[in-house]
Amino acid sequence: MNNKESLSETIQVMQNHVSVRKYSADPIPREHFMEIIRAGQGAPSSHFVQAYSIIHVTNQEKKDQIADLAKNKHIKYCSDFLLFCGDLKRLEIAGRKHGIVIEYDNLENFMVATIDPALVAQNVITAAESLGYGGCYIGGVRNNPGPISDIVGLPDKVFPLFGLCLGIPAERNEVKPRLPMEAILHENEYNEKKYLALLDEYDQNMSTYYQERSSNNKDANWTEPMAQFLKDKRREHMRAFIESKGFHLD
Repeated sequence: MNNKESLSETIQVMQNHVSVRKYSADPIPREHFMEIIRAGQGAPSSHFVQAYSIIHVTNQEKKDQIADLAKNKHIKYCSDFLLFCGDLKRLEIAGRKHGIVIEYDNLENFMVATIDPALVAQNVITAAESLGYGGCYIGGVRNNPGPISDIVGLPDKVFPLFGLCLGIPAERNEVKPRLPMEAILHENEYNEKKYLALLDEYDQNMSTYYQERSSNNKDANWTEPMAQFLKDKRREHMRAFIESKGFHLD
């Protein structure tokens, strides 16, 4: 038995993750959908505060509006669109039950309300893929977080972080090569000296992948597009939006 064959099905699902952007018209069965969400809830949470909410957008008009605001057409056509939100409103109400005003407006609690949804979402996509479904994360909801919040009625202390399209794949892409493990795994101390050689190797691997994949071929590597992507400040409106939700993080 080779190493791949000896891996658990869960590990194989996680290592074979690809973003799916084209879906069958058939919906995900409701019983499967609910089990996927239940698997998401199994994610760990800092101090078990569970500072997240998921908005399941089923109304097609709302999906269309969010798709336009997020600048992502896939939202319109997926079986299920999920909006993952940081949520300290529920904890505020929990405090009121005991006459306690919670201290939500600080960086640590804000970070918890961003990390918790990410952990849940990763469980959700893994569970979905284990059942043969596919999905794609949508960071574009941060293009217009205010109007999207209005569409789904988010109150203060609740803010959208990203979306997730789920559906039955109509098309699958090849798995993209990830960074070499040596580039992301450091032993005992951080080592930036190894990066140049490793990034040269990774650029070559990505260039080969882009030229040989079955669709959308292009002449590109990894480091140049990343540098171009990050050379300018992005979504600077997010600071004012987060402040409008009550988070000044002083």
